[in-house]
Amino acid sequence: MTGAVLDAIRFDAQGLVPAIAQQFDTGEVLMVAWMNRAAVAATLATGQVCYFSRSRDALWRKGETSGQVQHLVELRLDCDGDALLLLVDQTGVACHTGRRSCFYRAAQHGTLQELAGPRVTPETLYAPDR
Repeated sequence: MTGAVLDAIRFDAQGLVPAIAQQFDTGEVLMVAWMNRAAVAATLATGQVCYFSRSRDALWRKGETSGQVQHLVELRLDCDGDALLLLVDQTGVACHTGRRSCFYRAAQHGTLQELAGPRVTPETLYAPDR
């Protein structure tokens, strides 16, 4: 079954596909990241969302250093198979800035307005003794 899902995804030339994480029960858009075939397979196998970090060139299990885990509720493909929508149950905040969502700024009247402040400091999120 997982093979059929993986085969339906149209990964780009770098082997990646954009993935939008959305809170399953509220519809809140939390973040956008990239997944490769291994990240999708790991996510489907474990139910814990796993992404591909382009900067580290490695798999990145959401929450592995911060504890802010995303549990997969449902994975959806768009009509072309070249973008994923992950319906997730987010533990805590999704953004590395300590905000619930990475989409906390809006263009209003020619400037960027902050819509939400941090719920937790990044230092607390990534403290070694967390």
